[in-house]
Amino acid sequence: MKAGTSLLIAALLLGPSQSGFAADRAETVKFNSGASSAEKKSSIKGYDSVDYRIAARAGQIMQVLFSPSNRSCYMNVLPPGGDTAIFNGSVSGNEFSRNLTATGTYRVQVYLMRNAARRGETCNFAISFEITG
Repeated sequence: MKAGTSLLIAALLLGPSQSGFAADRAETVKFNSGASSAEKKSSIKGYDSVDYRIAARAGQIMQVLFSPSNRSCYMNVLPPGGDTAIFNGSVSGNEFSRNLTATGTYRVQVYLMRNAARRGETCNFAISFEITG
């Protein structure tokens, strides 16, 4: 095999993929002094996601309201230390409200479904968090 052909094959195999790398980010949700709620506005594109982390205690009520611009953009809520969602937005919608059973850091994941992510779509969104009790 010629050196030029080998270099071309190597470049094709090692070059950037169509989907690229996901830019996952984590943000801690903090309330202003005396406040019980906070709102974030952001966007994701393709396979990117945001992992919002929010501390809460058992017995408190957590409410999350999600307003996405893309119909394939959803949120999941995961319990402290867990990998299985206690709320799946693609099944249950854009509003979560629950009396919490565990103390710790809950995670709210915002993501695009694979069909939209594969097409490189964007989702602009607002998400509000409230903890009472």
